Amino acid sequence: MVILQRSFIHTSLVSTQAKHYITGSDCIHEKGSLKLHSTLPPSPSLLITNSQQSQTPTLLFPPAKQSVAAIVFGEGHESQLYPLTKRRSQGAIPIAANYRLIDSVVSNCISSNINHIYALTQFNSTSLNSHLSRAYSGVGLGNEGFVEVIAAYQSPGNNGWFQGTADAVRRCLWVLEEYPMTEFLVLPGHHLYRMDYQKLLKAHRDNKAHITVAASIARKLHDPGFGFLDVNSENQVVEFRLKLEGKPVNVVSAKSSRESKDTAQNSMTSMGIYLINRDIMKRLLEEDFPKANEFASEVIPGAISIGMKVQAYGFDGYWEDMRNIEAFYQANMQSTKDADVGYNFYDRESPVYTLRRCLPPTHITDDCVITDSVIGDGCILNGCRIKDTVIGTRTRIGDGAMIEDSVIMGSTIYQTEGGEKRKVPIGIGEHTFVRKAIIDKNARIGKNVKIMNKDKAQEADREANGYVIREGIVVVVRSAVIPDGTIL
Repeated sequence: MVILQRSFIHTSLVSTQAKHYITGSDCIHEKGSLKLHSTLPPSPSLLITNSQQSQTPTLLFPPAKQSVAAIVFGEGHESQLYPLTKRRSQGAIPIAANYRLIDSVVSNCISSNINHIYALTQFNSTSLNSHLSRAYSGVGLGNEGFVEVIAAYQSPGNNGWFQGTADAVRRCLWVLEEYPMTEFLVLPGHHLYRMDYQKLLKAHRDNKAHITVAASIARKLHDPGFGFLDVNSENQVVEFRLKLEGKPVNVVSAKSSRESKDTAQNSMTSMGIYLINRDIMKRLLEEDFPKANEFASEVIPGAISIGMKVQAYGFDGYWEDMRNIEAFYQANMQSTKDADVGYNFYDRESPVYTLRRCLPPTHITDDCVITDSVIGDGCILNGCRIKDTVIGTRTRIGDGAMIEDSVIMGSTIYQTEGGEKRKVPIGIGEHTFVRKAIIDKNARIGKNVKIMNKDKAQEADREANGYVIREGIVVVVRSAVIPDGTIL
């Protein structure tokens, strides 16, 4: 019999026969009882979909006149997530079995009734562009809503690529100004958090700010590369500090020239989220700082130094900026837990949307044991033991395999028989043991393989052999082949 203990499986139908086919919503088996529950509220009409959604579209909000456009960046300028970013941008990295990192940010916009969304992409953008165009473009989002991908381009007037976030927005102002927006919301596309941007917008307008910077209250001691804000009792930014690693000038500091009698100060961590008035954005990028390339290190401190009213919006919720492999790994591990920690992918009020794949149900044989795990769509699990693990879409795991504390990203295809290369098929082979590892997509793990960091190394570069080690986590690179009997 199949044993499922507090495991989340995207399901709507469960067979209690010897073979089990599961698809569509969430399945939880605990203490002998199998529970099915939907992850979305009942609804009749939005055409954007998440992978757990039924065929019935969902209406999140009534139509409303929009005055804010979101600008989402698919990647950071310096990624610490390599080799996961070798062939994709940060925003396109799979997470929690069925999603991409950028889905969290786009879903925040949809739930906040912001339906004009521009995604500016450049580095390794093929996967991200494909995902966004297939998952979101050309769908509802109200009468005039859209998710529009603007890829980096060269033109007769400028034959260079985007030099940074500020340069990208400057180069695309001619597109961004097509609609009569009053503010632009600048968002990193690879962060994991849930925020109601309408509250940020209300604070921005109530304070009559030129710029409002979202700042984490919970993570004061951590610098994700967006700087620290010193604010007064009214949350007005009076000083900005940013440390730049590996740069000739490694500290950026700016003090506000605005008069303030308030001497009380508090420090916050910038999240890299900026709400900027339309006219201020245009002035900063074209007049005040026409050569600036980055918002975090140039435009924002520059605006503070020339006396613009820059406010901080304190955010005390969960926020993960995916600063390294360890952070990405832990975010996935938290998605397997019942405890109220990490990001909640099962929030009924604010669901996470993604690409509808129309995959077959996951197939689980009767001798599988699955505990505290998340199982994606279309998997084939044969007689394996899975514990505290994320299993991505189309994953195949052979008989006798044991997977613990790992992230298996799955496959983009179902492999057919035949071919010399397919002596090691895509997936996890029979009697293979995997512990504390990230297996990227389309990896071919042979039979009787052991992936467990046998030397207990913290860092190792073995990319030529198909893997690296980061913070003690073994990362098997995309499409790697690990032969039968290998011990890592």
